[in-house]
Amino acid sequence: MYESRKQPPIPRRAFFQRLAVHAVLAILLVIGSLGIGMVGYAVTEHLPWLDAFLNAAMLLGGMGPVDMPQTEAGKLFAGMYALYAGLIFLVAVALVFTPILHRLLHKLHWDQ
Repeated sequence: MYESRKQPPIPRRAFFQRLAVHAVLAILLVIGSLGIGMVGYAVTEHLPWLDAFLNAAMLLGGMGPVDMPQTEAGKLFAGMYALYAGLIFLVAVALVFTPILHRLLHKLHWDQ
């Protein structure tokens, strides 16, 4: 996917295209994760879609749920989703910064 250390860095335009692809993948990951959270809250806590969106978005954003879960299934889901949301944040950041770090290492000739 990336050029090897023996190849020169890709042109700036191709780099920005690569960065855009990574950013779109990160956005899709977050949107998909938001959908999982909404469905989970709607099913386990019987929340309306707007409230399910709010709770899922708050957990993905690292703020915590707005409506505390009342059912055992809801508590289990909220706990698992909170752990998942923390990982998704790290993966999304890594997706966006990987091309930048790769190019930086190429420009600095890290291997030499």
